[in-house]
Parts: sequence; structure tokens; C-alpha cells
Amino acid sequence: MSFGAGHPLSYPLLTTLGTLATCTAWALFATVDQVAALAAVALGVLGYTGYRFAVAVGLLRIRRSGHPRTVRVARVHQFHRLTSRSWLEIDGEGAGPQWVPVYFDPALTTLTKAEADLGDRVVHSAGRRLYPSGRIRGSEPPGRLIDNPSRPDPAAPAETAKALRLRRRLLLDAQPAVAAPLAALLWVFLDGGGLPAFLGATTVAAMAATWLSAIRGSDPT
Repeated sequence: MSFGAGHPLSYPLLTTLGTLATCTAWALFATVDQVAALAAVALGVLGYTGYRFAVAVGLLRIRRSGHPRTVRVARVHQFHRLTSRSWLEIDGEGAGPQWVPVYFDPALTTLTKAEADLGDRVVHSAGRRLYPSGRIRGSEPPGRLIDNPSRPDPAAPAETAKALRLRRRLLLDAQPAVAAPLAALLWVFLDGGGLPAFLGATTVAAMAATWLSAIRGSDPT
């Protein structure tokens, strides 16, 4: 599978590679204990990214086994604390509505309530594959939920193009990184190392926080 620049998984992949590159760069100047900590971070990033991508591409199920069926879906934009994500609200699957998080796709901004083919591993709507960033849940996602307009907004494509700029996405996803210096201070307190250790730990923690927002399926709109 090719993750081109416009692919929904290309941005999470980019942040993953950036985080791993940061860990590798600081490992060149680290002590043995610091290298072990960096290796633990890198393994955690690789493991969690592997799990999320396995769900997204259909290697793992997003719901209990069942026959593919046609359902009605609507895009819901979630704002919760410092996170912003896109969800599909599903009607016609079970006794009540269900929700599945998806990686951001520009087509979501103009998605009105439409039919979708829902399998136990993949979701297709309007001839387009949408990539789940987690499993289907029966409870409403927390936070503030905003439904798409009932009619597509003509200005949505232009606004989406601005939102997809890499700098904007990184700035939005880096909001949790404000706590990175505190994590770095804790590391220096426990392991020592002075200013170089503080700078390295701050950089790694900031990249890891940005990566976590991206790999969970952040929405830049």
C-alpha cells in the first residue's frame, strides 16, 4: 500500500518517522541509561503505530465478526480537551447508534448523511475507503460533538486545503507538548545529565506528544 501525500495515513506515518528520528539522533549523545530510555520510547511508538495501522488497513477487526451490510453514516467532529477527531455516527447497526473514529480525509468535510458499506474490517462510503483509527463503540464519544451541515458547504474544499498544511497540523497536534519540559525536568531529577539531558528529553517528549495526537486520528479542521 502506498501512502502518498494526500493519503489519510501519510501524516500519522510522517509523525511516527519524525519521532523515531528524534530518538535516534539523541541516542548518539546519550549515556547507557538514556539510550535504554530512548529505545523504550521508540519501541512504544513502533508498537502502538503498528496496532493503529493494523486497524486502519483492515488487518484487525473494528467490530465483532459479522456480514458486511449497508448502513447510514454521518460525520461528527469531536472536540475534547486538546484533541480534535472525526467520527462516523452509524445508524442501522444494532439497536442504537454506534460510532467509529476515522483518520482525517478531505472528503469528510462535505460528507452529508449517506450510505456506507460496513464490514468487520473496512468502511466504504461514496466509493471511497475510510480508514478507522479505532474500534467501533456503542457509547457517544466524550466532549463537544458537531455534526456536518445537512448540505455541503461550497467553501469547505478551500478551507480544508488550508487546514491540511503541514505546519498547521503540527501546531495543532503539538498542543499537549506544553507539558514536555515538566517531563524532562522529572527525567533530569531522576537520572541527572544537566542541560543536555533536559533539552533531549524535552525534544523527545514534545515529538512523542505530537505523534500521539496524530496516530489517534487528529482532525485539523
